[in-house]
Amino acid sequence: MRVLAGRVVSSVGNFSYWIEKLKGYYQRKAGLLLFPGTLNVELAEEYSIPANALRLEGEEYGGDVSINIVPCRIFDEEAVILRTDSNERSEGLHPKTIVEVACEVKLRDKYRLKDGDIVRIEV
Repeated sequence: MRVLAGRVVSSVGNFSYWIEKLKGYYQRKAGLLLFPGTLNVELAEEYSIPANALRLEGEEYGGDVSINIVPCRIFDEEAVILRTDSNERSEGLHPKTIVEVACEVKLRDKYRLKDGDIVRIEV
């Protein structure tokens, strides 16, 4: 198991819309009913999505954005790292040093996280 460590950073906020809109797809793919929002974590080094990641293809939901889904754990919570193909190609809103973590709870509230806090993600 690989451990990623990084600091919590503010997010753009648009993944929350897509999690809410596509929650049934995420639940079927990852087995989790995701809270509509992500915890953005900035790593010291780039993180590349592994070849065996789960995928939500745009064609599956009638869209044009495909999303990589990587199971992980944070604070002993089952979670996923979500990254669009454009972000994986370094053409999106986030550099590859940013991972967006989603799970069934709002991590910022449950664990009283603020920008700058250090977190560990097991992938």
